[in-house]
Amino acid sequence: MRVRWNPIVKKDLQIAARSMRISWGLFAYEAVLTMTFLLALAVIQQQTGSFYSDGNVYHHLIYLFPVLAIAQVCIVTLIVPVITASSISGEKERQTFDIMLTTCMSPFSIVLGKVVSAVIHILFYVVGGLPIMALSFVVGGMDWSNLFYFILTIVLLSVFSGSIGIFCSSVCRKSISAVVLSYVFYFVIFVLTFIPAIIKGLFVNKGAGETMLLWLVNPIIFFEEFFMQIMSGESLFAGNFEKGDVGFLTFQLARGKTWMFVSGACILLLSVLFLLAAAWKVNPMHTSSVRRPGKKK
Repeated sequence: MRVRWNPIVKKDLQIAARSMRISWGLFAYEAVLTMTFLLALAVIQQQTGSFYSDGNVYHHLIYLFPVLAIAQVCIVTLIVPVITASSISGEKERQTFDIMLTTCMSPFSIVLGKVVSAVIHILFYVVGGLPIMALSFVVGGMDWSNLFYFILTIVLLSVFSGSIGIFCSSVCRKSISAVVLSYVFYFVIFVLTFIPAIIKGLFVNKGAGETMLLWLVNPIIFFEEFFMQIMSGESLFAGNFEKGDVGFLTFQLARGKTWMFVSGACILLLSVLFLLAAAWKVNPMHTSSVRRPGKKK
């Protein structure tokens, strides 16, 4: 049985395979991970040599995993919008956007192909960084299944960041404008979702209440919960909040791994909404996408 590839994915992978850009990008990615690993190892050795430490450096090597994982998360968060934000706007700048719309592909297939290409591009980097990541499992004694779960979370983050980038690319005509708009969405989702809880906690009453439900779409809280579950087996909210400090729904979601799974589902749902909005914007049948006669550029 022959697998039918999305033509957008096939074209982008062929271009990436023939270019040295992905090789230099992988080299820079490995260099950043290596420097992070050496810096974290130096800090661990310094801590184990202190008066209050037990002196067993191997016991503390398990903390290499969250350090390297957070470094990869930051890199993926920064570079995915740069990759996807120029997907549609770049076609407009090269004046090949109208030609792409004349193909047999639906607008959603075009948008999905661009995002899948970005996810595969990121997986090249993640797989290339596995030997460095594996050191925390070999000497740290962690379960190898955690590495598989981490790859799944990276894929989820790539889809989320890629959906934001492709939506901004479909809205803007210039790639640089799409990149800037992507980071504006980042600021809204990553930072402004904390504002209601902070205001309610400081000026209304002690607890944040149900305003914490906004954190379900915040990848920062999602990854903090993920690392807490792996490293300690407890929820991020277990030791920081009492039952009276949060709302009823928030307290129920904070039990066990419920918050992590619900947050992942919310982030995925938000990604789908961005993809649908991008496909709706790309659709030539949309009135705003049709160039009106007599309108100057």
